[in-house]
Amino acid sequence: MESLSKEDFLEGQLLLIDKPLRWSSFQAVNKLKWAIRKKFHLKKIKIGHAGTLDPLATGLLLICTGKFTKKINDLQGQAKEYTGTITLGATTPSYDLETAVDETFSIAHISDALIQKTTTGFIGNIEQTPPVFSALKKDGKRLYEYAREGKEVAIKKRRVTISEFEITNIDLPNVDFRIVCSKGTYIRSLAHDFGKALHSGSHLSALRRTKIGDYNVNIAMDPNVFADILLETGSI
Repeated sequence: MESLSKEDFLEGQLLLIDKPLRWSSFQAVNKLKWAIRKKFHLKKIKIGHAGTLDPLATGLLLICTGKFTKKINDLQGQAKEYTGTITLGATTPSYDLETAVDETFSIAHISDALIQKTTTGFIGNIEQTPPVFSALKKDGKRLYEYAREGKEVAIKKRRVTISEFEITNIDLPNVDFRIVCSKGTYIRSLAHDFGKALHSGSHLSALRRTKIGDYNVNIAMDPNVFADILLETGSI
């Protein structure tokens, strides 16, 4: 591993982090920030991530330090690859496992062939409605705040691009997938809409971000491991 100095972090580093399950992206950034500040006795350092991952998702988080924080917007615009699982036959208000099942549906009519055929309708430029349980703002307030208050709110659809949508395994009610998509795509919304297209219901039950542009999670590091190595050896 490369030995990085205080000046290296201040000048700018791009760090590939594998976000653990149930961590927020903010927690991952804070873990690195704490370790760097402690190691080099810094009062402050610029640090931020290039694209949020939900707490129930794992995988690649690009974290920039120092002057590299100026690159965040460009990094956010790159295509992203995800793998995960859609569970058919039930919906949740959050479109994932953050909330409990609110409605169940039959999946007796769903075949492997129908699942494969349905994916084609989601490839290309599509419109989707972001989940009401999301951090998007409306009138200065996060959507999830409205949702937790039980208030209905109109959410504008957004156009996103799905360049690849591959079904990797089917073991009903679970369907494993791999998706390559543009910035701003909500995989939870896609999972919800996929169930509708199958004349049933569905929700996202697992999600992992595997790539952002040319950066791969295969060489990413757990934030706890990053902190331990940096504080023990100074080499990352």
